[in-house]
Amino acid sequence: MTDAGFTPHVPTPPRLLPDEIHRAVGPGTALLRLETTGSRQSLLDGAWWPRSRDVEREIPPLITALTEHLGPVTRVGLDASAWNGIPPRLIVDDRVVHLDSFPVGDDTVLITRGDNDHFSLMVVPPNTTSDAARTAMARAVHADNVTQAAEILLAELPHPAAPSGDTALDNDEAPGR
Repeated sequence: MTDAGFTPHVPTPPRLLPDEIHRAVGPGTALLRLETTGSRQSLLDGAWWPRSRDVEREIPPLITALTEHLGPVTRVGLDASAWNGIPPRLIVDDRVVHLDSFPVGDDTVLITRGDNDHFSLMVVPPNTTSDAARTAMARAVHADNVTQAAEILLAELPHPAAPSGDTALDNDEAPGR
């Protein structure tokens, strides 16, 4: 018996986003970053920095970027309390993409490619500074990340200062100083 003419099935490696995209963070841009390893073992698969909370404006460019690098996206799960009106579906690049409302929090978006290939992306708030967004996104896509999106954002984003009153603790002219 001979194996002539037999070609073993070799799985196609997943298409991953190029590293240059990871350095393209700029103020006010919508950006997607995915882990650039095939393992996908971290808690989050990536991070996205939309310009606003307008679903019909922000989701199509995200879907286009994902489709270009990863193949067709079939569903997007968003938290209705974080977005301005979620229609049941959008047509993006002549394909129907179903939109679902899940109580995932304003810090996460769920993406489905095919039937069962799911991605969890951290959503950086639109008004975030470039430096804070870059730091949070880098942490979210780190291959061994086990931190939830909300925790990353709490740790990396600036917090508003507490109102200052003229108390002895914060007044330089208080007695005893």
